Amino acid sequence: MSTSKLVLIRILKRVFMIFLFVFSLHAVAQQHPNLILTKNGVTDIRKHLGTIPIFDKTLAQTKKEIDLEIATGIHVPIPKDMAGGYTHDRHKKNWFALQKAGVLYQILEEEKYADYVHNVLKSYARLYPTLPLHPQTRSYARGKLFWQCLNDANWLVYVSQAYDCIYDYLSKEEREYLEHNLFIPYANFLSEENPQFFNRIHNHSTWGNVAVGMIGLVMKNEDLINKALYGLQSDAIPSDQKDDDGGFIKAKGQKTGFFANLDNPFSPDGYYTEGPYYQRYAMYPFMIFAQALQNVKPELKIFEYKDRVLIKSVHALLNLTDADGEFFPLNDGQKGMSYHSRALVSAINIAYYFGKKDTSLLSIAKQQGKVQLNDCGLAIALGIKHGKARPFLKKSIELRDGSKGSEGGVGILRSQDSNLSLVMKYSAHGLSHGHYDKLSFSYYRKGKEIFQDYGLARFVNIEQKNGGGYLKENTTWAKQSIAHNTIIQDETSHFDGNFKLGSSHHSEKYLFSTTNPKIQIVSAKEKNAYPGTKLHRTMVMLQDEDFENPVVIDVIVFDSDSLHQFDNPFYYHGQIISSNFQFQNPKTLSPLGTKNGYQHLWLEGKSTIQKDKTSQTTWLSNNTFHTLSTLTKTNDEFLLVRIGANDPKYNLRRDPGFIIRKPKTKKGAFISVIETHGSYNPVTETANNAKSNIKEIKRYPLKDPNYIGWSIKTIKDKQHLFILSTTNPKSNTPHKIELNNKTYSWSGSIFYNNID
Repeated sequence: MSTSKLVLIRILKRVFMIFLFVFSLHAVAQQHPNLILTKNGVTDIRKHLGTIPIFDKTLAQTKKEIDLEIATGIHVPIPKDMAGGYTHDRHKKNWFALQKAGVLYQILEEEKYADYVHNVLKSYARLYPTLPLHPQTRSYARGKLFWQCLNDANWLVYVSQAYDCIYDYLSKEEREYLEHNLFIPYANFLSEENPQFFNRIHNHSTWGNVAVGMIGLVMKNEDLINKALYGLQSDAIPSDQKDDDGGFIKAKGQKTGFFANLDNPFSPDGYYTEGPYYQRYAMYPFMIFAQALQNVKPELKIFEYKDRVLIKSVHALLNLTDADGEFFPLNDGQKGMSYHSRALVSAINIAYYFGKKDTSLLSIAKQQGKVQLNDCGLAIALGIKHGKARPFLKKSIELRDGSKGSEGGVGILRSQDSNLSLVMKYSAHGLSHGHYDKLSFSYYRKGKEIFQDYGLARFVNIEQKNGGGYLKENTTWAKQSIAHNTIIQDETSHFDGNFKLGSSHHSEKYLFSTTNPKIQIVSAKEKNAYPGTKLHRTMVMLQDEDFENPVVIDVIVFDSDSLHQFDNPFYYHGQIISSNFQFQNPKTLSPLGTKNGYQHLWLEGKSTIQKDKTSQTTWLSNNTFHTLSTLTKTNDEFLLVRIGANDPKYNLRRDPGFIIRKPKTKKGAFISVIETHGSYNPVTETANNAKSNIKEIKRYPLKDPNYIGWSIKTIKDKQHLFILSTTNPKSNTPHKIELNNKTYSWSGSIFYNNID
């Protein structure tokens, strides 16, 4: 053989070897699974199986569930129902089953799971091209499998993971069939065909963006991935188009897509403007897509985006829970939802794995009792196994609202023993799920409500109640100001219940101070809720040996340019024990008002205060006594109300409340003290410390209108004096006030002194 031929052969061999090397690198880069599970993760999981209790338990439960599901056959019915109906629940059940079956195939290497996923997907691929819009017409963006695109997006977020898990199990022809008939049309339907759903700032769009992005990552479809990350590059949406809740969808020219939904609703503290209930719901798509992006497109450094806002958001959510782990129901929020939800299981796992391995998250995972069946879940399981878990301590915290943290916020004060939690809301409106309740509060003891926030008016996924959707009472009651513990002027909701107006304003933080655990303070102002009226609420959690438990002092200062009626409601639970004034009880019940939520309140009792005094009411709840003491003036009214008027379908809870009313006044203050004291034992039938320890609340007339002073006197004549600067919250500002021929000097916004 000639030398030239030998050289040519060597060159060809080298080219061939280079080709093989490049091809092998490409094959490794494109291997599946690579979204939520990874090849390396699967190997590690198999290596540890049988030695990681919480992971092994989750795997066994999942296998049992999916084996039973596979045994029932394939169920892909033609859609027809609202939430809670058979077809809705069946397609919802399918998305969970497919995702779990895909994971089982990867971990257990049993082909029956891959076969199941493939066969169900083929059924959907045959059905989907034949589907019109869903027959239920209520949604602003009707889906095909479900009554709204939101649920269609849920389906694709989960099913994308299943497809990733069986991707290499399928032939090229099988993948092309599924993608051509199902996945690409599905993604285009959610995005291009429904821009009013996809191109907005809202938890709905987050699900839509993530659905399109996840399937784009599996198929390596850069067009879909870019749509997901940056939104549709058009202005196809009318600026006045509204969603189901009456909220405007987007402003013209507003940035959209996944990054925009990270930028706008989240504050630098990780607070999500819609409130914790919807933050919990949105955390699954936010965190699961971030995990997929980190695995497939690590160059985006998604967990570092906006100063690690996604990791911060998990910690923010955990701090927005009571002692039982249930989320505070700010804005639209269903009570009872907690960090035991599947969305928070995944969020905790992902935040631990991609964060800084914060071992306090392991204690929450232990309480949850389950993990994700992937790399993140393995890390949690190993951390727990090796005894790294430490308690997650919930302390007093302020969470700012607004993309830059400049739109008010939520302040949480907790007692040193963590038994008492006070939540004050002074945030932005919260998009379409916001309520008209500036400066509202709720109060908890050991996870039980002392004063409640009503939450939403909806029975989620209960078909008999409006198909599981929002009830009209969510608008006529739950969103109205009177449904919350806040100040109301002239029986009219803040911003007159106008979404556009309310969304253009936010309350202003005045002060949040917890440096002294014995006197913690949260204070905020609202000047736009009512034209010509300024509101300022200050709440103090005082821990002092004169009181069995910390007490909350509530001071609302109002200043208007004309005469108005001001109401200050408190919604409690329990049985009234005593009051130091008499009620007149009507022979027949009638609604307290005609609109703005007042039409839903029965007036059960009324007392007109005959002289200036400290009015007190004590009630028993959860075998603990509570007393509300409030400074009242002559002709003030104390009303006993109960929710439930004008509610023929019994959509509202029949909860009781107090309303302190000041009629026909321009300026003044509500000054109240909330005590938790004593106990009742129904077995021994003994009451302990059942009476209030407060003798008198007094307000002092001060010459300087920039201050308000008051005192609390106990039954042992111990006096607690407070003076608050209402215009300068700075901690280093010196103040001096003359009071009762005595000069008081201090630095900081508030003066406090315990006087014998």
